[in-house]
Amino acid sequence: MHSSRKGNFLTPLHTSVFVLVLFLFGQQVFNLLIAHLNYEACDRVTHALLVEREGENLLNAVIDNEEKGLLENSIQGRTNPINYGDKKPSFHNSFNDLYNLVQDNPAQIKQLDKIKYIYNQWQKELKQKAHSGSVSNSALAKRTLSDSLYNEIKKFIQREEMLLRVRKNYVEYLNHINTAINIFSTLIILLGAILNLQLLYRRVKLPLNKLTQVCELWQAGQMEVQLCHSSIDEIGQLAGVLNAMADKTRHRQESIEGRNQQLEDMISALSHDLRIPLLATRNTLDCMSRGAFGPVNDTWKEVFEEYREANEDLLKLVELLLDISRYEARSACLACDILNWEKILVKVIGQVKATSKRELAFFCKISQFLPTVYGDELEIQRVLQNLLDNAVRVSKPKGEIVFEITPFKEDQVKISVRDYGSGIAPQAQEKLFHRFIQGRGHRGRSGLGLYLCRQIIEAHGGIIGVESSLGEGSTFWFTLPSAINNVDCNDEQNITRCSKNDD
Repeated sequence: MHSSRKGNFLTPLHTSVFVLVLFLFGQQVFNLLIAHLNYEACDRVTHALLVEREGENLLNAVIDNEEKGLLENSIQGRTNPINYGDKKPSFHNSFNDLYNLVQDNPAQIKQLDKIKYIYNQWQKELKQKAHSGSVSNSALAKRTLSDSLYNEIKKFIQREEMLLRVRKNYVEYLNHINTAINIFSTLIILLGAILNLQLLYRRVKLPLNKLTQVCELWQAGQMEVQLCHSSIDEIGQLAGVLNAMADKTRHRQESIEGRNQQLEDMISALSHDLRIPLLATRNTLDCMSRGAFGPVNDTWKEVFEEYREANEDLLKLVELLLDISRYEARSACLACDILNWEKILVKVIGQVKATSKRELAFFCKISQFLPTVYGDELEIQRVLQNLLDNAVRVSKPKGEIVFEITPFKEDQVKISVRDYGSGIAPQAQEKLFHRFIQGRGHRGRSGLGLYLCRQIIEAHGGIIGVESSLGEGSTFWFTLPSAINNVDCNDEQNITRCSKNDD
């Protein structure tokens, strides 16, 4: 029954990612705000620069008008007054531009109105001086008004310069804040990425590694190993399901192994019990065929021969089952002889030529530098005989069969039997060395020959396999180490031990 409390193993990761996204969103909002404030500040700085420039233009216009009035008065004399109403000095253009720039600032408007008033008074004094022709009476008033106008404009410009410095400092302050926020956000993002990677490693990587290790142990047959993950998240639930599956598989496997052991024991017992009557039947049929119980005509001889062949097939099957039972029970005794490959191949090929009616060419390739290999000569010959019989069965008339014996890795040899028959399909190669699997051209047979070959080779510490392509033939091969496992072949007692087979 599942617990009511369920968790998500990615919840901390989702939370950290959500917080990081919120932080990034907040950073973008703050960046937009800073950009907006920076834009306004830059616009104000630009405005202050324009005001300062127009103020300087206004001051230059006052200076130009003052110099122009003095110059014209000295040249034309007192009898030719200047008509200032017919001309618009540059002062008015600069003043109007400056007025338009500061119309949103009442203090600056008030200061400009004062400048305009002083300028008008100054112009009025200049006109009166020009009409009266008296320089000495109005010189002092004129100088006072021009100085006052000059000072007011200078104050206006200085105020704008101070305001400009303040606004520039504000822009720099905003830039410093933006830089600091970007550095801080970068550090936060890096820290968040590192934390998320560590979280992924602890919450995902480590549990999956443990799961993989336990699954590899299960694959190796150690189904008793359990996943130790007690969290209530999805991985914990998965671990619970997999542990339950492993327990069921282990119980089922134990049950199957028990049944298989009972079946193997039964087959072994039956095979052992059948062997004695089959041997007796063979001896009886031999005696009857030779006329030990009276004269036998040709018809009965043929009948007895058929019975004898059928009995011989049953006897071979029973002996094969007995041999397989001994190898599966790890009770088979193997002799430890130095293997003479030329001698073994001569025997195997000679037996095939004596029993087979096909004309085939046999080629043997034995390397000159082979390590000394110990093993049971009769059992290895039995394996080669089986592989050669299969190769002969699938080979075409007047075909070729190649034996090749070469060094393999360290202190091992590799023995190959190559035919040029029809080949074996890839899906059939995987199960070819299992029990009761009939390969190419094996119809009507027990399907135990290659399985027994595998048992013999594995008992010698080697491996057996096949390489085949449809239409190109097959190569059956097996490897043998220099000594049989768990047997010291340098010991003289082990060379002759187990030389007699069990009944």
